[in-house]
Amino acid sequence: MAAAAVDPMALGLGTSGVVVGDGEQMVDLAEHPSGIVPTLQNIVSTVNLDCRLDLQKIALHARNAEYNPKRFAAVIMRIREPKTTALIFASGKMVCTGAKSEDHSKLAARKYARIVQKIGFPANFKVMPCTHTNLFRIFVLVFVSSTHWIMVQEFKIQNIVGSCDVKFPIRLEGLAYSHGAFSSYEPELFPGLIYRMKQPKIVLLIFVSGKIVLTGAKNRKEIYAAFENMYPVLTEYRKTQR
Repeated sequence: MAAAAVDPMALGLGTSGVVVGDGEQMVDLAEHPSGIVPTLQNIVSTVNLDCRLDLQKIALHARNAEYNPKRFAAVIMRIREPKTTALIFASGKMVCTGAKSEDHSKLAARKYARIVQKIGFPANFKVMPCTHTNLFRIFVLVFVSSTHWIMVQEFKIQNIVGSCDVKFPIRLEGLAYSHGAFSSYEPELFPGLIYRMKQPKIVLLIFVSGKIVLTGAKNRKEIYAAFENMYPVLTEYRKTQR
């Protein structure tokens, strides 16, 4: 059932009212005027451990790790908490994927670094060039053993994927026709409309069912802003039920 809006003025809440949606979730209407908050589905982050790695040794000594150099030039390692997967390369570069929040992605990256360090490598989080204003800057020391510390100076979120459901069907043909400069819709190849938003620079996959996937963000606010920008357009192309 669609979220039921509550008049914030009637509740004396001014412009920062709330809306009660599925599961009684409280939503700040000042930040989410649509009353819908996209759910974060995947965070992709990168770290440089600042040392060369023997991938065979890591795969041999680490749990839940696999390495098949003929198929892929990285160790694939998994941990249960937070439930994530890491791709660890011989260069010391690491990609962490699967986390549902930025904090969980940071925590997972630290845990993978600790595993590598315990195997015998001088793993460190290396400071990465600040090429984007939305990089997550972290300046903390994380104790990882009785004799070793990891210096966490900068952690980079590469991509955030979110999703939501507007709870009504959408006329994708009309949307593609009117927004042709931003849209790509070829239902014989892919069932969703691909919408490339310019600001923020986010790609939306829009399905006739009302399901939306948003990707390409560096922080969650870009996901939220992109959806709020798109929501009035989606309502304009709401398919009338017969």
